Amino acid sequence: MKVRRALISVSDKAGLEELVKALNKFNVEILSTGGTAKAIRALDIPVKDVSEYTGFPEMLDGRVKTLHPKIHGGLLALRDSKEHMDTAKKHDIGMIDMVVVNLYPFEKTVAKPGVKLEEAIENIDIGGPSMLRSAAKNHRSVCVICDPADYGRVIEELERSGGSMSEALLTELGIKVFGRTAEYDAAIYNYLTKNTSQGPGARGQGPEEFPEVLSLSFKKLQDLRYGENPHQKAAFYRDASINESSVADSVQLHGKELSFNNIIDLNAALEIVKEFDEPAAAIIKHTNPCGAATAKTLKEAYLNALDCDRLSAFGSIVGFNRTVDMELAKTILEEADFVECMIAPSYDVKAIEALKVKKNLRLIEVKNFAAKPSGSNKDMKKVTGGLLVQDKDAARIKEPDLKIVTKIAPTKEEMRSLLFGWTVAKHVKSNAIVFSQGTKTIGVGAGQMSRVDSVMIAAKKAGSRAKGATLASDAFFPKEDGVEEAARSGVKAIIQPGGSIRDKEVIASADKLGLAMVFTGTRHFKH
Repeated sequence: MKVRRALISVSDKAGLEELVKALNKFNVEILSTGGTAKAIRALDIPVKDVSEYTGFPEMLDGRVKTLHPKIHGGLLALRDSKEHMDTAKKHDIGMIDMVVVNLYPFEKTVAKPGVKLEEAIENIDIGGPSMLRSAAKNHRSVCVICDPADYGRVIEELERSGGSMSEALLTELGIKVFGRTAEYDAAIYNYLTKNTSQGPGARGQGPEEFPEVLSLSFKKLQDLRYGENPHQKAAFYRDASINESSVADSVQLHGKELSFNNIIDLNAALEIVKEFDEPAAAIIKHTNPCGAATAKTLKEAYLNALDCDRLSAFGSIVGFNRTVDMELAKTILEEADFVECMIAPSYDVKAIEALKVKKNLRLIEVKNFAAKPSGSNKDMKKVTGGLLVQDKDAARIKEPDLKIVTKIAPTKEEMRSLLFGWTVAKHVKSNAIVFSQGTKTIGVGAGQMSRVDSVMIAAKKAGSRAKGATLASDAFFPKEDGVEEAARSGVKAIIQPGGSIRDKEVIASADKLGLAMVFTGTRHFKH
């Protein structure tokens, strides 16, 4: 398909100069609008305004520019249809062989703090998506480009074929457009649903938190070698609407390709260390922490986390909330038998070089670590045939929120330890039990069908270290047996949500055993 006429209208001018110079080299007539036309003229390249081409002026503050039969007729006409070509000739409609459009920056606009609804609405592009869709529908005859990242490939194709485009590339670019317009419309729908009182299902009672139709849009970051198991294919996608430190917004500095399970475990490690202002370390196996700690230094936090369960830490994923320096890198190499991956806000250059002696160790650096979360605060879980959506578990408990329910109150140090253990328990699969000494875990019981079994596992992991320890339980104790088991292991204070029909019996058991117990009133189930 020979390119003779192109229409270019872009909000993002990146790469524009190279593209229009290539088009001009092949004597392509360029049509354009507003700021794009001005930018092209500044390059001393001939350009015709769309209003001059259509004979109809831009109007309504630029809301109407390209919505004209001479534009859409030139895009949609089937070149191999005599009827279409005769109609185009009758109405003086010329063919447009290329459309280059990137849309008004709606997503960036609504991501700005304090953006007004009126500003958001003015950044809803109408003409752009219309031209993209028209061109993409007729992609066998029209080259349609919606992403500046594709300019280089288009220029190479023009150079290779003397100003023409191959069917394969035309098809690929055309399909890409429908993904982009779907993503764009989803962003608009989601914003308006959340920020107006008239979304579907809202019934005029305020913004709709859980809309009748849920539109999701994710961009593929990479194909993965396989999924949870080698016989499963997999890929990793990013939610572009989220502005928060995450595995999806990180870079790999060293090591072999990440696996599906690596990414899940890296997320688990990162979410734990993000909870703490103090230097923190988390060691993850199969999404659960086998050790976590905070301390005055990252090295101390790491060693404390590692000491919780060194056996389980073999082949683990490690997370930090501070820069990994040479001292910490050296400690990891000396103390850990085998680490799969590490994730941290940054690494010293010397630390990276030292850690690279482990050929397969993946080093992951998190961008934008200190960013305050913005965008969706929803947590989603896929089930066969459906999707569960809930608010993200962002609840945080402080000492004034706690209710002391036993005759004995926790000491100051016990209270600190209880709050630490409670924070970690939030990230342990239920039924979750966390034993702590100060701000380090010493035993974790995770994912058991019986809460007392989780207590027994945590106690076994802790061993003699359980003497004087604190216990955090992600949900209430349904019976006294869990409290009795904790006391036998040496636990002295317990934090739990409360709310069982047998709370009185559980409290009485704690009093009888000389334990302190506090209620949070909040549960932290994690399924």
